[in-house]
Amino acid sequence: MLEAIDGIAAHTAGKSLAEFEQDWLLRLATQRALEIISEASRHIPEDLLSRAPDVPWKQIRGIGNILRHEYHRIADEVVWTVITENLAPLRAAIEVIQQTVGDE
Repeated sequence: MLEAIDGIAAHTAGKSLAEFEQDWLLRLATQRALEIISEASRHIPEDLLSRAPDVPWKQIRGIGNILRHEYHRIADEVVWTVITENLAPLRAAIEVIQQTVGDE
């Protein structure tokens, strides 16, 4: 998950929504990375997810289905919001989970 988050962050850094919308390959790669994050989140046990209760795990798990099955309805603005507002807090939550697991 961290690799996908970091990859999205690296390739969208300094870009605007307009630039994102104009770059077909970047949009597609970002959507694929979000699918990977979504699928990986499905394999995290519930007891670990409860260590980051502020993260909307249900939505994270669900976005993969939307990206895979409703790709024709994906709004770039929504994906951009996920990139710019949700990935950093998700990364922080994953790090907390990793630390608590490492402490056990």
